[in-house]
Amino acid sequence: MENTVNTAPVGQLKTNKGLLKTILLSLITFGIYSLVVMSAVSNDINIVASRYDGKKTMHFCLLFFIIAPITLGIAGIVWYHKISNRIGNELKRRGITYGFSASDYWLWGVLGSLIIVGPFIYMHKMFKAVNKMNAHYNVNG
Repeated sequence: MENTVNTAPVGQLKTNKGLLKTILLSLITFGIYSLVVMSAVSNDINIVASRYDGKKTMHFCLLFFIIAPITLGIAGIVWYHKISNRIGNELKRRGITYGFSASDYWLWGVLGSLIIVGPFIYMHKMFKAVNKMNAHYNVNG
């Protein structure tokens, strides 16, 4: 009897994350929707990549409500850096030709805040990367 690795998807991951939808629904729900979306991003990367890279990304709510306030926001910076690299590495591992990494966080999310629209560009790029990753996972496991 052969030992085969089961690569079937656990379930279908959502591929409809978008910047405009997140902004509008976050305004209507007083920011709760953005917590839901970022929680989904942290869950999605753990579902898709953990069996390959052996890492586990901290849940966004734990970061947002407990860890980041204790560390005066430094943990949030580290979290965004790490999750950006992890998403980018998973895209490369899956052969998806979309460039995304921690440099996007530092250039758009941090430095881009000087031109105000930078963090929005970063979030758009992150949502697009996660949507591509999830779509590939939904088909290939």
